[in-house]
Amino acid sequence: MAYLDEKQHKIVSDAVSEAEGITSGEIVTVLADRSNDYSDVALLWAAAASFTAMSLFAFFPLPFLNLWDRLVGGWLHEWTTGELATMVIALGLISFALTWVAQLWQPLKFALVPGPVKSARAHDAAVKHFKVGAERSTHGRTGVLIYLSMCEHRAEIVADEPIAVKVPAEVWGEAMADMLVEIKKGCIAEGMAAGVRDVGKVLAEHFPRGEDDQNELPDRLIEV
Repeated sequence: MAYLDEKQHKIVSDAVSEAEGITSGEIVTVLADRSNDYSDVALLWAAAASFTAMSLFAFFPLPFLNLWDRLVGGWLHEWTTGELATMVIALGLISFALTWVAQLWQPLKFALVPGPVKSARAHDAAVKHFKVGAERSTHGRTGVLIYLSMCEHRAEIVADEPIAVKVPAEVWGEAMADMLVEIKKGCIAEGMAAGVRDVGKVLAEHFPRGEDDQNELPDRLIEV
């Protein structure tokens, strides 16, 4: 799913080019629709619904049996052990299937994912993109990745080791804050551009641009 058009991509890439004009650091920007498909979380919710339904049947069987009696004509029936077991299993399977199908609606699926899980998956995805596209990809190992995941509403800044040694993670807080202010308004490109400019200023303090500095990584926004 594409979030930005060509003009908006240019806003981000121009910001990267401008920021790298004052630092030897290399900034990579990634905009992701989501960091994970969370199939395992959906499976856990479906399994929990299934076991909950079966447990309710086990503790309170009469409401279920009375409902079934009404559905089949209102005659009381002496249920055998096999029939009861079949009803429990069927109830569990139906609950599992309904919960799984309900989570095909993406807003519900993401609403059911715990916040810490979203944060952890977004961080892992950011690190993965960083290792592929920026880590140790520059002469001085001065790569920084700005990662934004839309469905999780999460942003990450990951830096190469020489930068991480000099710049505490807390320092990136201002860049994150400026970026999120714009993004919350719906201005995704402007938000990422603001984050890029702030990161560039931080990098310039510790890694100023040299006379022979070359652009080693593409300035374009990567949308995945």
